[in-house]
Amino acid sequence: MTPSPLRRAAGLPARLHLILATACTLAAGRLRGERDSDRGDVPGWVLITIMTAGLVVTLWALAGTAFTEMFQDALDRVRRAGQ
Repeated sequence: MTPSPLRRAAGLPARLHLILATACTLAAGRLRGERDSDRGDVPGWVLITIMTAGLVVTLWALAGTAFTEMFQDALDRVRRAGQ
């Protein structure tokens, strides 16, 4: 079995570490009350979007084959039930 292109991607752990470090830094700042009232919640949404994308990439890199097999199995069961 050959590794997926995402698994072979260089720097994935470094990017994930950067995302988590940014999230922790922002969370610590919010706990200390450091927040500009005029910025709205745009940084929060950007952080959520980046973290979600990182999580999806990580999960797909680690379990992409299992997800594909699970999806195919579900489709096969639906097809068999409809016959």
